Amino acid sequence: MAFLSELRELNHQQRHTVLASFLGWTLDAFDFFLLTFAVSAIATDFKVGREQVFVAVTFTLAARPLGAFLFGRLAERFGRRPILMLDIVLFSAFEFATAFSPNLATLIFLRFLFGFAMGGEWGIGASLALESIPAKARGVVSGLLQEGYAVGGLLAGLVFGLFFDQIGWRGLFMVGALPALLVIYVRAKVPESTVWENARRAPPQERRVLAAMRGFWGRALYLVLLMTLFNCFSHGSQDVFPTFLKVQRGLNAHQTGIVTTIMACGAVAGSLFFGTLSSRIGRRKGIVIAVLLSLLMIYPWAYASTVATLALGAFLMQFMVQGAWGIVPVHLNELSPNAVRAMLPGLVYQTGNFISALTPTLLSRWAEANDRNYAQTMSIFIACVAVLLVIVTASGPEAKEKPFG
Repeated sequence: MAFLSELRELNHQQRHTVLASFLGWTLDAFDFFLLTFAVSAIATDFKVGREQVFVAVTFTLAARPLGAFLFGRLAERFGRRPILMLDIVLFSAFEFATAFSPNLATLIFLRFLFGFAMGGEWGIGASLALESIPAKARGVVSGLLQEGYAVGGLLAGLVFGLFFDQIGWRGLFMVGALPALLVIYVRAKVPESTVWENARRAPPQERRVLAAMRGFWGRALYLVLLMTLFNCFSHGSQDVFPTFLKVQRGLNAHQTGIVTTIMACGAVAGSLFFGTLSSRIGRRKGIVIAVLLSLLMIYPWAYASTVATLALGAFLMQFMVQGAWGIVPVHLNELSPNAVRAMLPGLVYQTGNFISALTPTLLSRWAEANDRNYAQTMSIFIACVAVLLVIVTASGPEAKEKPFG
């Protein structure tokens, strides 16, 4: 339980900062996943096909790199804390406005705006948290922050299951506006990053983006490649998995829900474990070990036949996949120049996410063309991505516990 001891060593202000950043990403993901649960209901209401509603998801993903760049730049200039609050208010407002969409075109436009606001939260929240804590605690906090996404997905599923029949899809998006209340907590409890405060006093030429990025453009492109592979790794192991359970393994909705919930628990546990481990063995080594171990989990993940063994395989696979992911926030922040730490990690992350966005669609089509053999299709894809991810990670740079500021 080393991660608990490291969290206990944080002071009150540091704990508040970490909690606010975790909740920001959790509630951000919660709002995002509400749309994926409501696709069928929206399609019925607007009398369109489900694939047309999924265009809104694509537009959300397309806008995220734009938001990461703009809000990241604003955070470099005006501070992490005020821009984080602005970001939360905006994505909550666009979520609420979605509930009043009169047609599909309006809904797609509002989801584009939501994605724009959503794009800034991850990078700003991570930089605020990681700049506010001791270097030795960065690994465990990185794992905790990243799995806010999994927790957000679980919350969305819970709200959907409990309230959808009573409030419908429009009511879900109204509930999705509640994250705006987090701003009150941030305003009252979270201080500004001392690293940013110190950077404000640096000479102007040291705070310019082009000057900060001199010699780092190659690294930025490398990080986009790394994040594209990482997102293929997670999309390929998660997004089509429920369809595989229903179509190829014949599980009903209840059984699928049990397996995917256990899968999410594995994701959270793995992220905390490998995030903490990376503080001892290094970021690259931690990622490489988790990804290599995922190769050993392919068989129980894809070829188990009972509900219990499928749940075990899903838990183990996501323990490794999200274990590697748990190191990503700290790895990207440590590899970023001080002057662009709120912008660069979020930008490369969201760009990689957008590039890989078609992964579940392509996997589904390949599996259907392969006699609906999802197990074989997913296994080959994950094995190839894992090997490439190991090579790219191992050949890249590392800046473990680099001083910030």
